[in-house]
Amino acid sequence: MDVDLTLALKLADQADIITMNRFRALDLRVDAKPDNTPVTEADQAVEQHIREELAAQRPDDGVIGEEHADTGSDASRQWIIDPIDGTKNYVRGVPVWATLIALSENGTLKLGVVSAPALGRRWWAVRGQGAFTSDVDGSIRAIQVSDVSLLSDASLSYSDAVGWTGFESALTDLQQETWRSRAYGDFWSHVMVAEGVVDVAVEPELSIWDMAAFIAIVQEAGGTVTSLAGGDALAGKSAVTTNGVLHEQTLQVIAGA
Repeated sequence: MDVDLTLALKLADQADIITMNRFRALDLRVDAKPDNTPVTEADQAVEQHIREELAAQRPDDGVIGEEHADTGSDASRQWIIDPIDGTKNYVRGVPVWATLIALSENGTLKLGVVSAPALGRRWWAVRGQGAFTSDVDGSIRAIQVSDVSLLSDASLSYSDAVGWTGFESALTDLQQETWRSRAYGDFWSHVMVAEGVVDVAVEPELSIWDMAAFIAIVQEAGGTVTSLAGGDALAGKSAVTTNGVLHEQTLQVIAGA
């Protein structure tokens, strides 16, 4: 197994222990960040632990994370961490949340890990080596995107109707054009595209740590991820994730909004 993936999976194991120990805890500490989004003691503990492990095992690598300042910004290798994607779910006891870990080498995503312990699921990929998931029974299988070729036959997922400034009717238009739409939300929408059980996922406002891990997984599963405008998702801070076949159709609907 790739040595970086081995480390990333170990970090995910450790993160799962921390997050599950505090999930649904009655005394969970929740604070508000300057943007009024919540952050919990578990978010902070997970990121701090991962940073300490990386400092010990990959001291020359940089780290980009949601809760602490970036380190090693000039490093050719950058670990990208979201300690809990779906913090609002975590706070309310909803099991749809995950730790996201990615590694970029010279500006190219090498690997991604998405670990959702409350769902009993995990997804991962290394560039050029395919994408995989572990199911609730612990079995591991390779995954790939669907071959659905028409939006009218496609399943669409998103998070909510917030943040669509400049693309106000895009979500409504996509809902009308697709066979089925559900707000599975956050990381889950995108890894389900990688699995082939959802065909299109869209989100208008994202940060690099929200996307890097699932982009690596979706790409290795044969899918495509761009911004809403069709450019680089990380630079555009938004995501249109599809099985590839549906990508241009999806972008055309968004552009026509």
